Amino acid sequence: MNVAYNKQYVGDVLLVQLATEAIVKTVVEKKGDIVILKEEATGEVKGFNLFNASKYVALDVQGNVEVTPELVEKLKAAIDENGADLSLDVDFSPKFVVGYVEEKEKHPNADKLSVCKVNVGDDTLQIVCGAPNVEAGQKVVVAKIGAVMPSGLLIKAGNLRGVDSFGMLCSARELAIPGAPEVKGILVLEEDAEVGSAFVAPTK
Repeated sequence: MNVAYNKQYVGDVLLVQLATEAIVKTVVEKKGDIVILKEEATGEVKGFNLFNASKYVALDVQGNVEVTPELVEKLKAAIDENGADLSLDVDFSPKFVVGYVEEKEKHPNADKLSVCKVNVGDDTLQIVCGAPNVEAGQKVVVAKIGAVMPSGLLIKAGNLRGVDSFGMLCSARELAIPGAPEVKGILVLEEDAEVGSAFVAPTK
C-alpha cells in the first residue's frame, strides 16, 4: 500500500494505492468520504481516495506518507465510519533490504544491461540492472516491488528489453543519501551487512 497527501495542490484528500498495476479502465464507487477505484474488467480494487482526510488522520506531511500500523487502523476506522465495502490487507515487511548478488549475466538484448539473481533473504529475485559496477558477490540495496523511492517513483515489476525484472538495485543518489557520489553505479555495502535485513538510508 502506498499513501500520498498534498493539501496545497490536491486538497484535503488522502490518496491510497493498493496495487502497483495501472488501471486500464476505472470504475468509481463513492461511500461518504471514501471514493473506491476499481478495474472495470475484473472488479479489483486498485485504490481509494479519502476526502476530508484531516477529519480522520492527523497529517503534517506533503508527499508520500509513511504506512504504519497506526495509520492503517485509522484508515480502517474511516472506512467503517463511511460504510464502504473495503478491506485492507497491508504488508509491513521492509521494501528496502540488503541483497546478495548471486549471479550476474549479460542481458541478451542490451549491451549496457545485466541480468542479476539477487538473494533477499526470503526469496531470490531476478533484477535487470544498468549499473556499470554491479558484480556477483556484492551486497547491495534492493528496492522490492511496492517500494517508493525518495523521488516518489513506485517500484513495479517490469520487463526490460524482453527480460522480466522484479525490483531495483539502488545507488546512493537514488536513495537520497547525503554526499552521494555523482558517478553512476549502485551502492555496494560492507561484507557484514545481513542479507534480507531492512536497509535504512542515513540522513546525514
